[in-house]
Amino acid sequence: MPSRYIERILKARVYDVAQETPLERLTGLSQRLGNPVLAKREDLQSVFSFKLRGAYNKMFGLPPAERERGVITASAGNHAQGVALAAQRLGIGALILMPRTTPAIKVRAVRRLGAKTLLHGDSYDDAYAHALELGREQGLTFIHPFDDPEVIAGQGTIGMEILRQHPDPPHAIFVPVGGGGLIAGVAAYVKYVRPETRVIGVEPDDAPTLHAALAADRPVALERVGLFADGVAVRQIGAETFRVARELVDEVVLVSTDEICAAIKDLFDDLRVIAEPAGALAVAGVKRYLERTRVAGQSQIAILSGANLNFDRLRHVAERAELGERREALLAVQIPERPGSFLGFCRTLGHRQVTEFNYRYADPSRAQVFAGVELTQGDAEREELIAKLRSRGFAVVDMSDNETAKLHIRYMVGGHARGIRDETLVRIEFPERPGALLGFLTGLGRRWNISLFHYRNHGAAYGRVLCGLQVPEAERGAFYALLDDLGLRYWEETDNPAYRLFAGSEG
Repeated sequence: MPSRYIERILKARVYDVAQETPLERLTGLSQRLGNPVLAKREDLQSVFSFKLRGAYNKMFGLPPAERERGVITASAGNHAQGVALAAQRLGIGALILMPRTTPAIKVRAVRRLGAKTLLHGDSYDDAYAHALELGREQGLTFIHPFDDPEVIAGQGTIGMEILRQHPDPPHAIFVPVGGGGLIAGVAAYVKYVRPETRVIGVEPDDAPTLHAALAADRPVALERVGLFADGVAVRQIGAETFRVARELVDEVVLVSTDEICAAIKDLFDDLRVIAEPAGALAVAGVKRYLERTRVAGQSQIAILSGANLNFDRLRHVAERAELGERREALLAVQIPERPGSFLGFCRTLGHRQVTEFNYRYADPSRAQVFAGVELTQGDAEREELIAKLRSRGFAVVDMSDNETAKLHIRYMVGGHARGIRDETLVRIEFPERPGALLGFLTGLGRRWNISLFHYRNHGAAYGRVLCGLQVPEAERGAFYALLDDLGLRYWEETDNPAYRLFAGSEG
C-alpha cells in the first residue's frame, strides 16, 4: 500500500507555494513529559496551514480545459485558503463554499487571495453537498479537501520532510485527523521508509471520524460533529483516506475540548505561537498517549497543522486551558454561616492560589461557596484537597468535570429563586451565527414562562444557553417534543447539583 503513494509524494508539486517547515523542540513540554517533543511547524506556511500543499499539487496537474472552466471546493477554512492561493498563482477561477460557522479570519483570508466565496450551511458537510451541486451546474472541477490521491500526496510531503529532518526514527508521529488526507499522506510515506515509527491519529472526542470508521471497519457518518476544532469538523472520513489509514495508522487518540485548550497554551508557552484548535490537536494527543503508555525518553513529533484562530476565541481557550491541564479545581463548598467559618475555609486551602471565588448568603445557618483553586499536581492534589476539606467538616461537591458548572453556573452564582414553581432547566447548543438566538426564542414561543436564562458568547462555533422555564409536569412531554422539533442539541439539567446548590428554585 505505501509504495503506491511514494512516487506521487516524491513528485508532488508543492514547493512553488509551500516552504519546508522546521521541526522545533517544545522545551518546557519535553521536560514535563520526559520525552523530546517536537512540533512540525505547518503554521509557518503563507496561509498558516498545511492545506496549500495538497490543493496546489492537485490544481497544478489539472488539464488545460479544466483550468479554463475553473474550480470549486468546500472547506471550513484552511483548504479554502490553499485553493485560493493556488488559483491565484495558476490563474484559475475559483468559487469556494464555506460553512456559516467558519471563523471570520479564514473567510477574510480567502477573499484577500481573490477567490469568490459563498457561505452555506452550518457544517462542512452542508457546504460540501451544495458545492457538488453547483459544480455540476456550472461545469467546475471540484477540488476535494482530502479524498483525492493528488491531495493526499501533497500532504504526504510533510512526512517526507519529517524523516529527512529527524534522521533517527521517531517513536511516533501524531497527526490531526478530519477527513484524513494529512494522515493518509504522512502514513503512506513514513510507513514505507520507517515502518517502526508509529503513526497516531488524534481527533476531538466530539468529532471521531477515523475512530468511528475503524470501529465499524468502514467510513460512517457521525450524527453530530463538534465545531470547536473547526479545521477537523468533518462528519465522515473519505473512502480513499480510510483505505490508507486502516492499513497504516497504528491507533487513534481522542482528546477533549479542555485538553485541546491546554495544548494551545503549551504551544504558546514554548513557541509563542497561537495555534488554532485543530492545529493543537496533535500536541494534546501526545500528552494523552504518554500519560497512558508511560513511554519515556523517545522522540514524539506533533504536526502543528494550522494557526487560523479567531482572536475572540481566545477567551474560551484561556478559561478552559487550566481545567484541561488539570491545574484547576472547581469546588462547591457549604460552610456554616457563623463568624470565623470563612477564615477556617481559607486556612484549609492553605497557600494555594484561588482562581475564582463566588459567595452568596443562603440562609441563617449555611452558605454556599463556589471556588476555583489552582493545582500544581493534578488530580491527586484535587482529591487530597477535597478529603482535607471534608475532614474539617465542610460539605464539598467537585465541579471540575461538570459542564454546566464550567459553562454557566460559575458566572451566575447569586442565590436561589424563591416561589418559582415547576421550574425545568435545560442546557442548549445552537450554531453561533446572526439571528440564531432570536430564532431559538421564536421557536420556543410564549407557552411557558422563562424563569432563568443565561447566554454567553464563548467565541466558539456553538452558542450555549442555560434556560429555566416553568413547565408543569403534565406538559413536560410537549416541551421536550418542541425542543426535538427545533433540531437543537440539549441536555436536561434540572437535577444537576451545580444548579440545585446555587440557582435552583425554592418554593
